[in-house]
Amino acid sequence: MRVLVTGAGGQVGLDLIAELCAGGHEAHGSDVVARPGAGVLDPAVPWHGLDVTDPERVDGLVGEIRPDRIYHLAAILSARGEINPQRTYLVNQQGTWNVLEACRTHGVEQLIFTSTIAAYGPGLPPTVPEDVPLHPTTMYGVTKVAGELLGEYYHHRYGLDFRGVRFPGLISASLPGGGTSDYALFMYVDGVRHGAYQAFCRADTRIPLMYMPDGIRALVELPEAPRSRLRRCIYNVAAFSPSAQQIADSVARAIPGVRIGFEPDPRRQAILDSWPDALDDAAARADWGWQCRFDLDAMTDDLVPRVRELLERDPDQLGNAPH
Repeated sequence: MRVLVTGAGGQVGLDLIAELCAGGHEAHGSDVVARPGAGVLDPAVPWHGLDVTDPERVDGLVGEIRPDRIYHLAAILSARGEINPQRTYLVNQQGTWNVLEACRTHGVEQLIFTSTIAAYGPGLPPTVPEDVPLHPTTMYGVTKVAGELLGEYYHHRYGLDFRGVRFPGLISASLPGGGTSDYALFMYVDGVRHGAYQAFCRADTRIPLMYMPDGIRALVELPEAPRSRLRRCIYNVAAFSPSAQQIADSVARAIPGVRIGFEPDPRRQAILDSWPDALDDAAARADWGWQCRFDLDAMTDDLVPRVRELLERDPDQLGNAPH
């Protein structure tokens, strides 16, 4: 199968491309950023410069490649998105519209969309299913809700096989993308690098999280499910929902002597407080057999050695902790 990945230079895209290639797919990466080096991306993978806000370029690339499936990952995330909400709207909203239109025009069979817990807002039950009122508090969340609705419209109006997941905060040994859940990853990164980290949230902050290998597996498994088994287009996927203190304790178990403290940033804490404590993913489990494999401590055991390896190879690989 020929597959195009937008936003492929980000946190999810490179791991996804590697998994798609391992599964025998012809994967094409695209992004506004330059092609990653050979140590990051297989040189055999085609790479295309693509600004999803440019409708002619999106249409031209889709018409040139003729993919069977598109993974639409291109987006500006929550924390970075609040710095420039106007640009976030253009990339996330207009970009999604442009990709959907290209799918319609060129007969792309399937579009996989990555949504987020930022689609939710305040006033939620402790464990949140898909069908609750959506009142996001960030431009990132607003545009993801709109993207979900646009995709469902194209599914019902034009027959596009549109499917998506609402991801928890994703954690991996790679450069974070400016999300509000980045405090979790930097506990590991700065725990290894400096032996200490001051998180920008309260110790009792609790949001759903997921280790990247599980996230990639969800993106690979959902498209393969028979359409007849799917009762909806957008699915929650869940793994674990630790407090920030529980993450710090897990890191301390793996990195003895690490010092992790908490200095809440009011703006980012308000975003975190508007998100769910936990996700109900019963629909994904029932419809396409979704099941996470990593809990918090299993993630820690796998992640800490990977962070050490990356920092030894390239100390600047994982960037600087946000302030």
